[in-house]
Amino acid sequence: MKRRSFTRTLAHAAAGAALFSTLALSAAGAQAQQGLSSRPIRIVVPFGAGGVADVTARVVAQQLATQLGQPVVIDNKPSAGGIVAADTVAKSAPDGHTLFLMSNGSAVTVSLFNQLPFDMVKDFTPISTLGYFDIGVITDAKSPFRNLGELVSYAKAHPGKLNLGSINVGSTQHLAAELFKTTAGIDVQIVPFNGTPAVVTALRGKQIDAAVEILTPIMGQIHSKAVNLLAVTGEKRSPLLPGVPTAQESGVKGFVASSWNALAAPSKTPPAVIERLNKEIHAAVNHPEVAKKLRELNVQAQASTPEQTARLLQSEIKRWGDVIVQARIPKQ
Repeated sequence: MKRRSFTRTLAHAAAGAALFSTLALSAAGAQAQQGLSSRPIRIVVPFGAGGVADVTARVVAQQLATQLGQPVVIDNKPSAGGIVAADTVAKSAPDGHTLFLMSNGSAVTVSLFNQLPFDMVKDFTPISTLGYFDIGVITDAKSPFRNLGELVSYAKAHPGKLNLGSINVGSTQHLAAELFKTTAGIDVQIVPFNGTPAVVTALRGKQIDAAVEILTPIMGQIHSKAVNLLAVTGEKRSPLLPGVPTAQESGVKGFVASSWNALAAPSKTPPAVIERLNKEIHAAVNHPEVAKKLRELNVQAQASTPEQTARLLQSEIKRWGDVIVQARIPKQ
């Protein structure tokens, strides 16, 4: 898929989802009996409109609106660490009508900031994951490194010689690069850039030797063979790229990282409301059209129980907290 077609896919998906997610459909009478009124449900997204996380939320919101028979609207509140969006939801009424688009970035925020106006664990009740998107290690198409093992071997033989690109310090990509450095036992310089386009430009211009990046925005370059994908960093091979080995298969044991999104409600939201929302999210995420739209965005649709989602958040807080400490990243 070329970059232009990927951009069109995002734009079309966002436009269609935004239209349908804000439709006011007639509320079913059973709604009130199961803890939800017919008022609109608001999903507060800690990212700007048009990105993959935003479009994922809109695609799911569209289906939820259809199932629930009431509006489900997206409220974008981007800020450093997603703090504004999280704080908005944490201080909202615990009635199931204001939800937070949680992510691995939410787990990172806990250890990256000195003070937060909320407690990411105590002030939220996780409901369900929506999907996962893969991270990978990439090189330029003309790079001499044809697999991850070759890159690691060279780095060990030439400490301090390789530059590894990522985006902003504290981002998922940057922390995944730090985790790669630690688990592979290599001495490389991690070079942060302001965004994915800058990373790809630097890679192809040979200013950096490799990069760690979320795959969704670079699938066009991967398919056109402008860059080589050496390995993905999930527990398993990506179903979207089954021929690409994992980092662990490539010899870097412990290098496991992925990006994910989930929905959470304010703490003290009644269990019946959480149960109802979880049921509806499962139905939405597993709907064939939703799964198809997410697959087009290279997102692997996957729902979970509230308990599984809570465990995921807590394990990610510990994982990325350890990485931040080991990498000596100063708190903000």
